[in-house]
Amino acid sequence: MGKRGRGRHPVFDSSDSLLDARAEAELDLHGLSAAEAQVAVRTFLQSWQRRKAGAVVLIITGKGKGSANGPVLRGLVKTLLQGELRASVAYWQMDDGEGAYKVRLR
Repeated sequence: MGKRGRGRHPVFDSSDSLLDARAEAELDLHGLSAAEAQVAVRTFLQSWQRRKAGAVVLIITGKGKGSANGPVLRGLVKTLLQGELRASVAYWQMDDGEGAYKVRLR
């Protein structure tokens, strides 16, 4: 057996910029309530994970300028990605300029 080299940690590596990757699909949450968005995100990510492991997808939350109490969907999606859907997600990045998350699925 040869010498084992240092492996890369499976979390996001900034040299592999996810924001530069082309998304294979996108989900636009504009106009959805928080409850509707939660179901849509869950369904979308689980569907794409079954369809194509390692796929890069885009979830558009918007910047929250139309919300009376500030951005709602942005925080909701982040909470889902860090919590409930964590096992489905290899890593993600927020594109603040676009009001969207790029997600690489496991």
